[in-house]
Amino acid sequence: MSPTLILALIAGYFCILILISFLTSRKTDSDTFFLANRKSPWYIVAFGMIGTTLSGITFISVPGMVKATQFTYLQMVLGYLLGYLVIATVLMPLYYRLNLVSIYTYLEQRFGYWSYKTGAAFFLLSRTLLASIRLFLVAGVLQFAVFDDLGIPFAVSVIITILLIWVYTFRGGMKTIIWTDTFQTMTMLVAVATTIWLISDELNYNYQSLVTTVQESNYSQVFVWDVKAGNYFWKQFLAGAFITIAMTGLDQDMMQKNLSCKNIGEAQKNMFWFNVILVVVNILFLTLGVLLYTYAETNGLSLPTKADDVYPFLAINHFSAFLGIVFILGIIAITYASADSALTALTTSFCVDFLNFNDKSEHQRVQQRYWAHAGVSVVMVLVVIAFDVLDSPSVISTMFTVAGYTYGPLLGLYAFGLYTRRAIRDRFVPAICLVSPMLTYIISYNSVEWFWGYQFGFEVLILNGFLTFAGLMALSKGRMGELELAQK
Repeated sequence: MSPTLILALIAGYFCILILISFLTSRKTDSDTFFLANRKSPWYIVAFGMIGTTLSGITFISVPGMVKATQFTYLQMVLGYLLGYLVIATVLMPLYYRLNLVSIYTYLEQRFGYWSYKTGAAFFLLSRTLLASIRLFLVAGVLQFAVFDDLGIPFAVSVIITILLIWVYTFRGGMKTIIWTDTFQTMTMLVAVATTIWLISDELNYNYQSLVTTVQESNYSQVFVWDVKAGNYFWKQFLAGAFITIAMTGLDQDMMQKNLSCKNIGEAQKNMFWFNVILVVVNILFLTLGVLLYTYAETNGLSLPTKADDVYPFLAINHFSAFLGIVFILGIIAITYASADSALTALTTSFCVDFLNFNDKSEHQRVQQRYWAHAGVSVVMVLVVIAFDVLDSPSVISTMFTVAGYTYGPLLGLYAFGLYTRRAIRDRFVPAICLVSPMLTYIISYNSVEWFWGYQFGFEVLILNGFLTFAGLMALSKGRMGELELAQK
């Protein structure tokens, strides 16, 4: 594919996003930017959240890791179902009842100032790292496909990418994101479905033979029952459930979309339908992975050793020009759906949780929001460039590992607040939330030696949350009375 053609596709795609931004960002204020005036249609939110949740990592890493892990990733996906059920029935009713803009305000009401700031700070750290990891993966693909041939350095291409995202989000915020994510999710799903269809056609598969090929392939194993294995079913299932609770239910980015719905009933409908669609889409990505490896074997192609490079390698070098274009559009859509949402959520959390927006006039809010949005963009650029030095065999594995260490304290804080009646010594919370990830790393690193060969996987999140919960319990100072708890 010609780099000029790809660059033209990217430019045309962003023109569409900017047009959507123009149509949705007229007569906006801070309430529009943060929660779209709580008027978002639930079905639009549900559909758009698919693109935000999956990101370019899923688009590239999930198909690529099929050779090493088969369909065992579905064990985590099944755990997602339980996690989203908890979010819809426990966390979202709490957020709506308290009428929150930033979900971390709950921590101040329940525990105090230091707990609130600690929770918000961990979100800023977590979402900045995770959004940057996701963006880094796709920036690398575009660098290989386009910018290297044009002589544009990686740092410059990253700056241009985030600048374009800033352009179409800085005014409309969440109101714009709801609609751009819908467009981008549709683009991504069309790209995946088209790729599966055209590769199947080239391999002379109809629907029935495609299903048979997937079932009879060496990649079809779903369940692992070896307790010591890193992908043992119950470890993966519970990790999926808790990762979902932490990375969605305790994440301002994902919850901000749900809080933009008109009421709790519509937000719950959004969550339930989104849950069903997400499972189906993940099965599509795993099926695509089987097709990629089958295509390579059939054509005698030598694939890259790094799983994340398999899909881009085939799409850019061996598929038809049309399929290459479909791949580029799909990866742009799913990545920017995740990045633009993260940028808006990080701006919201910084403004509400650290700039005390409630005490400011609307003019002051707008001015500070613009500066915060620009500042968050700069930070994201720096983190993406820094991440360029990391060599990971699978970025999706890196993402879940980072989530385990950074969302664990949030999981422990919310679990303690929701399921105990005890008061805590608020000033010690930052120390507890810093020590818990350190202890988690030490235990995980030595688990094979200490626990008879047991190997920690993504369930480090559960361990981290438990250690945070235990630390809060150890430093708690007695039960709160019924009236005091009700006021919290």
